[in-house]
Amino acid sequence: MTTRYSKDHEYVRLEGDVAVIGISTYAQEQLGDVVFVELPEVGKTVAQGKEAAVVESVKAASEVYAPVSGEVVEVNSELEAAPATVNEDAEGKGWFLKLKLSNPAEFDALMSAEDYKAFVATQG
Repeated sequence: MTTRYSKDHEYVRLEGDVAVIGISTYAQEQLGDVVFVELPEVGKTVAQGKEAAVVESVKAASEVYAPVSGEVVEVNSELEAAPATVNEDAEGKGWFLKLKLSNPAEFDALMSAEDYKAFVATQG
């Protein structure tokens, strides 16, 4: 399973032609305790670089931008009752939404895990 990262600290994990999207472990560490997640409607089309969800922590509210374009096919409704799941397992059980990719080339253009790690190292 391949995971790619955006410069806005979202990850995309491909599962067949479905992209699982959330915020990176680094992003949740910067946010602090997540207290609320606003997810899009299933069936909504999101464009790369546009707002797909909102995450609120004790520190700030932040938009979650779609790292790839596509149609929302599923949202992680468990986050509404347990937003702290994002802190506990950001890149696992803390996923936000799943998209049916409309342009697979967008995925290929994102950073690999190694590139993202190097990018994060320049952020401090």
